[in-house]
Amino acid sequence: MDRLTTLTDRMREVLATLPMTSEQWMPEVWKEMINATALLALLSSVATVAPVANMTVYRADLSISPSVLPPPGSSSQGEEIIRQFVNLSRLTDWRLVDKIKFEGDTFEPEGIVRLGDDRYFVSAVDDINRASGDGFAHMMVFDGKGSRIVDATITEAGAAEYHNGGIDYDGTFIWATLAQYRPDSTATLVKIRPDTLQPEPVLCIGDHMGAAIRDVSNGNILTLNWGSRRASIWNLNYKPAAPPAHTPPRAVIKNPSHFTDYQDCKFLGHSQRYGFRPVMLCSGITNLYNTTIGGVALVDMESMIPVYEVPLTMVSDRGVLVTKNPMDVAIVDGRLRLFFLPDERNSTLYVYEPV
Repeated sequence: MDRLTTLTDRMREVLATLPMTSEQWMPEVWKEMINATALLALLSSVATVAPVANMTVYRADLSISPSVLPPPGSSSQGEEIIRQFVNLSRLTDWRLVDKIKFEGDTFEPEGIVRLGDDRYFVSAVDDINRASGDGFAHMMVFDGKGSRIVDATITEAGAAEYHNGGIDYDGTFIWATLAQYRPDSTATLVKIRPDTLQPEPVLCIGDHMGAAIRDVSNGNILTLNWGSRRASIWNLNYKPAAPPAHTPPRAVIKNPSHFTDYQDCKFLGHSQRYGFRPVMLCSGITNLYNTTIGGVALVDMESMIPVYEVPLTMVSDRGVLVTKNPMDVAIVDGRLRLFFLPDERNSTLYVYEPV
């Protein structure tokens, strides 16, 4: 408010320097209206500005995002992704077509989106001390060869909600959640501009939420809670509750599948194959009796029923199942391609195609 008062006073000073002839034709009421209008405009502009991400730039010669944002690869290629995915089975052989070392500390990767051939956006959490709720959420950008372009810290020191989950890209924004790093807690749904990495709060949620999936056709956002045991759906066409009040979801769906805990999901569109219902592709793992199993599933977003799922057994060079952390999907040169980033702190992107 001090800043606004100073700016308004400065406007009055400028008016005072006008020649007397100008003062004579400008009634006092008009000067007061100018002052009030300017103050109102300034208040409005300040209220809508979100905190700027704290960024460390490693490659100033490269842009953060493509100059022209590409369409969301997963949903724009959805029908072909689905057509090829449903031809897979547990007997499918997979070919490693690329292995890209990502530069620097990648913390605990949670989500990944691929914007074209030369940009990877990775959400990650730096969990300093989970017991005391001490950590930071990051959004990092790498080029197609794994060079780190920028690392943005998108939460403030001491923030309770610092767990950045699975992410989705809708052609304009990257959608994510920032949550407390524990079940049955709270979260905030945010949208992030790819060119600035600045998070904008959308609504507050009364539960821990991980992956966020954006239905570009109807305004729906689906989020998954701890372990993806429940999905919640919001619609962005309706005004959310004013923060810090929690916005209740329009629907809560129990996940009927216990095969994997979904970590990262991508919206594939309203598929003709499934009666134009919204579907997403999800990956994850489950730990059972000292055994870890993982896989990828095509999931109906309205029922959470997996309409097709495939177990995967590939592991990273460090022995971690590739489906442990982030996943993205695309059609490249006519072939289905999956992108995995399983390892923590020191990460390599594994790119697979079915043989």
